[in-house]
Amino acid sequence: MNVQQATELAAPAGGIEHPARSSPYLTFATRAGVGIAVVAFLLWRYNARPVIDILARENLACFIAATVIYVAGQAMSAWRWQLLAALVGVRARFREVLAYYFIGMFTNLFVPGMLGGDAARSVYLGRRTDRLGEAIASVVADRGTGLLALFWVAAGMAMVIPDALAPGVIRITVGVGAIALILFLAAPLIARIVPMLARPLRRALGTVLPYMHRPYATIPAILLSAILQLSLGVGQWVLARGLGLPQPLALFLLCVPIANLFAGLPVTLNGLGVRESAFLVLFGMAGMTRDNAIALGLLWFAATTLGGLTGAIAFVLTRLPERPARA
Repeated sequence: MNVQQATELAAPAGGIEHPARSSPYLTFATRAGVGIAVVAFLLWRYNARPVIDILARENLACFIAATVIYVAGQAMSAWRWQLLAALVGVRARFREVLAYYFIGMFTNLFVPGMLGGDAARSVYLGRRTDRLGEAIASVVADRGTGLLALFWVAAGMAMVIPDALAPGVIRITVGVGAIALILFLAAPLIARIVPMLARPLRRALGTVLPYMHRPYATIPAILLSAILQLSLGVGQWVLARGLGLPQPLALFLLCVPIANLFAGLPVTLNGLGVRESAFLVLFGMAGMTRDNAIALGLLWFAATTLGGLTGAIAFVLTRLPERPARA
């Protein structure tokens, strides 16, 4: 089944419904406000002065290194996206895909809405190749493979260092990783029964049906996603070393994917506040003080924001491809 057939399967009879949408600017302001409010509460609850003193202690070279690691990981993510797009017949040069990916990364910093960056790169690649449906499918698959790798890296590290966190957290982490593996292996079977599912599920799964029919073809992309998750853990460990914190790298490779899962929820802007709260809980179990956990989260937010700003170069230099001429 190709993407066009999957899209037709996913669409409801009688045309596509367009539900009422709230103001994107209100959504943006709400997410930013919630994130700032959570951080403000944490600083008020646990005393802002020690956190500010810790932030001032960060080694500049470590902060720059963490930012570089983050940007390099985004470049690798662009390669992953290129591989997934090729599986549905969307082919573009790497420098084009890289530019579109960085435009999406930059767009996520400023454009209101939950999926601004993903929508932007879908449009750029779709117009460039005249295959918008397949471009959208590749972006969805890009997110999906990243999520699978996140679950598996966290579960693997939980089995390597089972005493690092509370037993309940370890069991849940391993269990979620196992469920993700079962769903991955069962993807071809699930794809066969999608036409028999309720309409909401058909619509949700229809776009990625080509990938579900061939899950093993996505393994290279999943491996790149796993490397990305490990690199994000390394980047935040480097920030911690810049603060003089003693926690080992293995702890970051376990806690960072779990924190990323919560920070990726569309609740606040770029995970602000959510990440710091997750760090408080996770690293707190491993003996990190509350002040250090909050400071570490804020430093990573600053590093990713600075890294995202590098996408401005691609945003300025790359023209939006013209809409293909139609008869």
